[in-house]
Amino acid sequence: MFRLWGKIFKENRLLKDTVICNSCDDTRTHKIFQALESICYEFDLGKPLWLESTIADFKRHNKTRFSQDNFIEAVDFDYLEIQILEED
Repeated sequence: MFRLWGKIFKENRLLKDTVICNSCDDTRTHKIFQALESICYEFDLGKPLWLESTIADFKRHNKTRFSQDNFIEAVDFDYLEIQILEED
């Protein structure tokens, strides 16, 4: 089972969170992108851009933050954080 936790923070307070579960036989990268797409759909957000720093953080810690710099449209929160909770 693959589980990705998505959280929205503003002023160091958790506003929303969700956990996306995926048990299909897909690659890790595809599971991450599908889960992020589901999180963005649930939170009514556009898909964020993966910047070099975002990719490096995710590779190093299995979690990363998407701030206003990662989104094309304006967002009303400080950052969206995703974190892998479980991998098969």
